[in-house]
Amino acid sequence: MANNNNNKSSSTSSCFSFTSTRNSCFRYSFSSAGLRSTTTDIGDGGTMIHCWVPKHLNSKKPNLLLLHGIGANAMWQWNDFISKLMQHFNIYVPDLLFFGDSFTSLPDRSESFQARCVMAVLEAQDVKKFSVAGISYGGFVAYSLAAQFANKVERLVLICAGVCLEEKDMDDGMFQVKSVDEAVDVLLPQRPEKLKELVKMSFYKPTNISVPSCFLDDFIDVMCTEYRQERSELIHALHKDRKLSNLPKVTNPTLIIWGEHDKIFPPELAHRLKRHLGDNAQLVFIKDAGHALNMEKPKEMYKHMKSFLLDPLPVPEPRKENQSNGCKTD
Repeated sequence: MANNNNNKSSSTSSCFSFTSTRNSCFRYSFSSAGLRSTTTDIGDGGTMIHCWVPKHLNSKKPNLLLLHGIGANAMWQWNDFISKLMQHFNIYVPDLLFFGDSFTSLPDRSESFQARCVMAVLEAQDVKKFSVAGISYGGFVAYSLAAQFANKVERLVLICAGVCLEEKDMDDGMFQVKSVDEAVDVLLPQRPEKLKELVKMSFYKPTNISVPSCFLDDFIDVMCTEYRQERSELIHALHKDRKLSNLPKVTNPTLIIWGEHDKIFPPELAHRLKRHLGDNAQLVFIKDAGHALNMEKPKEMYKHMKSFLLDPLPVPEPRKENQSNGCKTD
């Protein structure tokens, strides 16, 4: 079993924690929606994956896997969507490695390893076919699932997931941060000012409400201190030696959803991914939204997800010389 050396500080353990209470509310919400909490030993000698799975399977419904991004655990990022999606799908929501109750003692930090771990959980649940939606980092894992297990993945939804980034993009000035270490300091904040910076980068219109530092400290203490070193290694692994020429072209029908004002993964990466996948992918930009689409524009995000995942897929038309690039804005 992995030894977590980054134990949460005890500063809030003896008093009320808003973040922990919110976490408990999300857990109740998931359970009330019809999901149950499971933990799976995937049998590699050191990996345990926590996953929310259906209490009662409906064989008439398709299966849908939801993957979260860097930051909070799966419940925080998918809670607003669970009840609606449960009406149409058998839902599976894992915590990726080093989030929630998932961990490994093995050294692999690649998204391909994350994908294999998630696949092992689905196999343990006897899931034969499924669609998958991934937010940000979860989109990297979703893409890897589609690349490794194309015959299992029916449809793929990538939400603000910069899978087409290259290592040289950082040096070329594409991002607001100048190095991966600087990105880690923002994405895994350890001080209130860094958490505020993350919110400012993630939202198109961040709230102007002043949040007391005690609430920010509490969120950092509960959500951002555990497994920080391992999460940092996940981010570094995404960037190191990454080249578009090495990215496989997935053949699964794909929907790319992006915030028009994303500052973490700029829209150029959405266009690059659409060009990479060609007519196999649809690209939708959502107006007045940044990177945190699931929080800033949940209704629009849900509408596009539901339509793509449930509607019959259109038959591709022959491409004409002056045909548009398949991008539309909502």
